[in-house]
Amino acid sequence: MKRCFWVDEKSEIYVKYHDEEWGVPKYDDHELFELLILESFQAGLSWITVLKKREDFRLAFDNFDLEKIINYDEKKISVLMQNPKIIRCKNKILAAINNAKIFKQIQEEYGSFSKYIWGFTNNKIIKNTTGEIYTTTPLSDTISKDLKKRGMKYVGSIIIYSYLQAIGVVDDHDKTCFKY
Repeated sequence: MKRCFWVDEKSEIYVKYHDEEWGVPKYDDHELFELLILESFQAGLSWITVLKKREDFRLAFDNFDLEKIINYDEKKISVLMQNPKIIRCKNKILAAINNAKIFKQIQEEYGSFSKYIWGFTNNKIIKNTTGEIYTTTPLSDTISKDLKKRGMKYVGSIIIYSYLQAIGVVDDHDKTCFKY
């Protein structure tokens, strides 16, 4: 079975992620929040690094419970900083807490984060039919700017483009991939 060029066929976790999750449209705010936080931790690293630590992140971050993360205090930050199973970057941990608060504000403003994020494409999936490989697009630039304006951190256009691919707003499977 032919997959996207970036999939390491020897990595079961990568194959499973590609085949079952990447590019599948997501509308559930809990899933959208988890992936946004994980994408922000990816900054400067490879996705496989984050993917391998995903279960540990779920445990460390209370299964990405938005309400709990919003209320993380110095004690919880210290616990996270001492957890060798996650990425222990204080700025990224602080950004996760900050971004949780803004995520909630967006939910309150739009009724859900899903309505907000999918609103940028009028609820349509953007299918890459060119075969070109992008790291940013005008869409990711626009969303990144809006999230930054709202106060989110680690949401540059490259991270947001990766996020849009992960949540299925952008379908970027290779033309030769069975998922195309």
